[in-house]
Amino acid sequence: MKPNGNRYGTHRVIEPLGTLPQPARVVNNDMSEIWDNELLIDVLRLNVDSASFHQIKEKLISQGHKDDLEQAFANHVIDLTNRTGKHKNEDTGSGGMLIGRVAAIGPKFEMKDEIKVGDTIATLVSLSLTPLKVNKVKKVYLNKDQVDIEGQAILFSSGIYAKLPDDMDENLALSVLDVAGAPAQVERLAKPGDTVVILGAGGKSGILCNAVAKERVGISGKVIGLVHSARSIEVCYQTGCDVVEMADATNAIQVEEIVSRLTGGKMADLVVNVVNVENTEMSTIMACKDRGMVYFFSMATSFTRAALGAEGIGADVDMILGNGYAHNHAAISIDLLRRNETLMKIFKERYTDN
Repeated sequence: MKPNGNRYGTHRVIEPLGTLPQPARVVNNDMSEIWDNELLIDVLRLNVDSASFHQIKEKLISQGHKDDLEQAFANHVIDLTNRTGKHKNEDTGSGGMLIGRVAAIGPKFEMKDEIKVGDTIATLVSLSLTPLKVNKVKKVYLNKDQVDIEGQAILFSSGIYAKLPDDMDENLALSVLDVAGAPAQVERLAKPGDTVVILGAGGKSGILCNAVAKERVGISGKVIGLVHSARSIEVCYQTGCDVVEMADATNAIQVEEIVSRLTGGKMADLVVNVVNVENTEMSTIMACKDRGMVYFFSMATSFTRAALGAEGIGADVDMILGNGYAHNHAAISIDLLRRNETLMKIFKERYTDN
């Protein structure tokens, strides 16, 4: 076992030297010997960030892989991790997370929760900074943003993780924990009586945000869900939305007109963006009232487009970029799923293999 590893993982950075693992282009994914402050994980499944998974699929289809998309995606995973040592999308910069079983614990690893070799955990840090060695891709779930693999990964001392609950399907827990930051942040930001607009309300993080937002705003508040497809309307009503309408999240004028109509021109106190496509920054900002709050959870968000776009239209709103971590976010999201039978049913249907 190698001594004196850096708690942030800089000892694994190959290129460029001096950077942290997340912005680094290449990290060391040699698993033959770990550092004394690392956790070694036998990986079972990757949960790729939704924006990243969507972008990779579209790119592969444009390259002619519509009929062999699953195999092309598997080849992409192996090629990317072989070249860069991690699964960081080279176009979006985002990653995802994983579940696996603890294989080894360095004596200087900073343990947050008690775990032992053999325990199944989910990493709560991005794949974009996680050294990952993929030996084999077993299956690609094109409709779940997930990939079963044989391989190993490293968690640094600064990294966070969650031991998977014994009473919950592993893949179900992975799906929830992947987006746990979104409902945890909405729980903080939404207040009783608020009007909350959720762009992408029918997706995985969207339905969790619907439920939390409705709990927080109460009977005197309103949750408005905006969706891309009619098939998402019913699930949004089931999970907490008071009003649901179809909208093109890339069409800022359309979104502004819809929200203005639904709020009598007052606009939203809080706008939550959980879509997985680019160019939705201005729709989010223009749905918000003056001095309101905007939360960009989507990894497709551009800070430049958001900041300069808000300036360009004279929008005075507070903007939070999607930190996927909040204190106790894993426990908050798992508890939400357990106490909400509708959410549990939807997640089981969408994200378990049964």
